[in-house]
Formats: sequence, structure tokens, C-alpha cells
Amino acid sequence: MSYETIEFEMRGAVAWLTLNRPKAFNSINLQMAKELCDLTIRMGEDRDVRAVVITGSGETAYCAGGHVPGFAADLENLPVLLKEMTTYLHMAISRLAWMRAPVIAAVNGVAAGAGLSFVACTDLAIAAERATFTSAYTRIGLSPDGSSTYFLPRIIGTRRAAELYMTNRVLDAQEALDWGLINRIVPADKLTEEAGKLADQLANGATEAMGAVKKLLLMSTNDTLETQMERETRTIAAMGGTADGHEGIQAFVNKAKPNFTGN
Repeated sequence: MSYETIEFEMRGAVAWLTLNRPKAFNSINLQMAKELCDLTIRMGEDRDVRAVVITGSGETAYCAGGHVPGFAADLENLPVLLKEMTTYLHMAISRLAWMRAPVIAAVNGVAAGAGLSFVACTDLAIAAERATFTSAYTRIGLSPDGSSTYFLPRIIGTRRAAELYMTNRVLDAQEALDWGLINRIVPADKLTEEAGKLADQLANGATEAMGAVKKLLLMSTNDTLETQMERETRTIAAMGGTADGHEGIQAFVNKAKPNFTGN
């Protein structure tokens, strides 16, 4: 697959997505939103994809959010453009959230606006020491998009999410770690290596079970205790019928290393 604004590469069972508009701080325009939508749909249907890494091109930005100069170019039609862009962007984020493969954000620089959303919507996040995180929406008179109003309150709490949105506070990597927004900080020159190690670890794991974890976590805040426990019952029973479930149990009993195939 070839795209204009995204570099896509399969490294074994790991899909690497590099947002590739470095001169525009990897900001999202309509073309990138469409390409993200297409790519995430395809990845979700490809059983060879067992982990995903998202990062940004260059050393400055992971993703600076929407391409604001493009917004300024046609303010009269901006509501139409924003509806079209978010239609594709939100479909892409939904596909990432519901696909079985775990998704890792490798945050190499600034994550602002929808770039912050592209951290919050992933399953795990590793950041370079120089990475920063900010909302920036209200600074330009806009409201959040890209799923962050769903994920951020669940990750960092409503009070802190409101602070980010209303004050446009910038978090450095250590603050983001302290708040629970990211999982780990690494030196900038080790980011790709460390993200790759984590992705390979996950890709060699029980992919169906990890997909089940993602679904259970997504639904856990919207259901009653009893409903969630019933879903846990059905899910663990379904995993008990998978090839990886059988492999994992047999390996545990035999004190051997399991060879998961993602089935």
C-alpha cells in the first residue's frame, strides 16, 4: 500500500504508521484523514497485523493536530471541511480502538490537538524525553475532536482533562507520565528501538486475547458491574476455545514457552 501523507511498513507482524508531513509538523489535512481511514480499515481486516506502532516523521512533531493554515485558507467553508475531515479521522480512530491488534503510540515530539487524541486513543504510549503534550483547541476558538473527550477523562480524569482543554497547558514527558497519559519515557535516539521491542513482544502474544482485553476495557465504563461480568464470562469462554488459549494453557502446565499464532 502506498500513501501520500503516511509511510506504511510491515516489519514482521508489526504495522508501522509514520505520519509523514514533517514540514507541516505532521498535521492532519483532509488527505491524511482519508488515508488514515483507508489504512486502518485494511489493517483491521489483515490477520497478519498483530501490533501497530504510530509515530511521526522527523524530530520535532508526533502530530500537531489539524492543519490550521488549511483551515484559514477558506474560513467560509470551514464547517464543511471540519465535518468531512472528522468523518474520516473518527472512523480511523474507531477502527484502531476495535481492531484486535494492540496499538502503540511512539511519541517523538509535539502531540497537540488531534495529535494528543492520537496518543489518548492508543493502547500503550512511549514518549521521547523531548515530547510535549497539549490540547490547543480553545486557543484557536475550536473544541476538541479525534476522540480525546472520550479517552482523556478515562485516562487522566475529568478535572485534568478540563484543565488541558481550557488552559491549553503544555505537559512535558515527565508530567505526561505522572498523569498516566503515557506508559514510559525513553531517550529520543532509543524511541524506535524501544517501541519496536514492545510491539514485537505484543505481536508474539495471544492476539485474540489482547483484542478481547481492548473490547472489555472500552465497554467497562458504560455498563453495570453485572453486565460487565457477564461479558467477561462470555469472553473468557470464547478465548478458551481458541488455538492460542489451548497453547497457552498447555505451555503453562508443561512449563514451556507458548508459541502463539494469533488464532
